[in-house]
Amino acid sequence: MSSSTTFNTIGLPFIHLNTVESSNTFLLDKLRNGLAAHGTAVFADEQTAGKGQMGKVWKSEIGQNIILSLAIDVSFIPLNNQFCISVMVALGCYQFFSKYAGEETKIKWPNDIYWKERKAGGILIETMNRKNSETRNKERSDIRFAVVGIGLNINQTVFGEGIKNPVSLKQITGKQFNVVDLAKELCVFIEKEYLQLQKGKQAKQLIKFNNILFKHNERVKLKKNQIVFSCVIKGVDEYGKLLVQHPAYESFNLHEVEWIL
Repeated sequence: MSSSTTFNTIGLPFIHLNTVESSNTFLLDKLRNGLAAHGTAVFADEQTAGKGQMGKVWKSEIGQNIILSLAIDVSFIPLNNQFCISVMVALGCYQFFSKYAGEETKIKWPNDIYWKERKAGGILIETMNRKNSETRNKERSDIRFAVVGIGLNINQTVFGEGIKNPVSLKQITGKQFNVVDLAKELCVFIEKEYLQLQKGKQAKQLIKFNNILFKHNERVKLKKNQIVFSCVIKGVDEYGKLLVQHPAYESFNLHEVEWIL
């Protein structure tokens, strides 16, 4: 990265919207039109068409949870090492949530925040390519920005049907929180991990990620092609593959298997 490159702190500016179809889509549009830069945060009280992984919809009570999208410059990350972005964000979310919920907080592969056996939130990362025609260093990524969507359950205590084993900070702690203040605090944790990523600390971040991995070294049930099988979770590698101990399998790509919980 050029020493002359300057960045905003993640979370600045902080845009607070009452309602939006999708905070990720809103921020992507801003970036495409040159109206946002690295660090820009979009917080929404309500999403009418929130995005989840694999086309799922993220639903949340109005004003009760963290619905946050962040613009993050990842142009210094090689194309073959994009999973380190997910690791960085997950660590920031973990550190934030565990501050309030304790050490029973875990990161569930590939991108969920869990407390005990229950889902506290999720992460969705979308990328945007460069649009200019500058000469590019072939060792650098053509991806300029990651738009990181984060949903964390904070004050909601009643969840709709179809949501598996949800949990919120209020359910864990019995306390009511100011969700906007918490969203800004979350940005601070992610900024700290982003600075480590900039310094080339990906290997250390992956070690931390695996140390707090949900069901690490435990036997679980997974499903692949409608077949349910048992294996031991051994970790996640630098490419985002889930490593397992099983007579027939050694690793799985993202979304190749489904958890049976």
